Amino acid sequence: MTRVAAILAAAITLVGMVFAVAYVLYMRPAGDQFAECRRSQVAGGGATIGGPFTLTDSSGARVTEADVIDGPTLVYFGYSFCPDFCPNDLARNALASDLAAEEGEELGLAFITIDPARDTPEMMGEYVSMIHPDLVGLSGSPEDIDEAAKAYRVYYRKDGDDPEYYLMAHTTFTYLMAPEIGFLDFYGSEVPAEAMAESAACYVSKL
Repeated sequence: MTRVAAILAAAITLVGMVFAVAYVLYMRPAGDQFAECRRSQVAGGGATIGGPFTLTDSSGARVTEADVIDGPTLVYFGYSFCPDFCPNDLARNALASDLAAEEGEELGLAFITIDPARDTPEMMGEYVSMIHPDLVGLSGSPEDIDEAAKAYRVYYRKDGDDPEYYLMAHTTFTYLMAPEIGFLDFYGSEVPAEAMAESAACYVSKL
């Protein structure tokens, strides 16, 4: 490639990047009630994250997404034997819910296991009770879990051959969901509780 062609290609790339940023910042579709709350291109705006599921709660009752997401809700996929991300993320989500409550906003909490072999409904009930009284723990058959994970685009995989002592590799996003509307936003493990509560409050105020 000649020097002139390389410069031209770089210029075209730069123009494309500038246009993309401008579109995200200034040209969102009209009528988006949550536009000022958006933190990323993925948030809302027709993103296909979330969907129907049928799982089992800690009492053994079968519940659907309508039962669990009956208001703005933080949904997290993980497992009770997780040594690091899961307990930290769930504790962060619980704190965000409490901070939102202090401002008069209700923010539900849901935890869906990706390890149903060990995370029975009873185990999930014991686990979530140690984190927050309002945290809903959900389990089910492998097929149930797979359906829910696919709906939320959650990746998970068993690591190791030991039938009892193994880890699960999985994505660690928390999803902000709302009834009828569905997916609003997502938060990585690096987002602090205060920022999450502030972001969620913005969405809740516009529901």
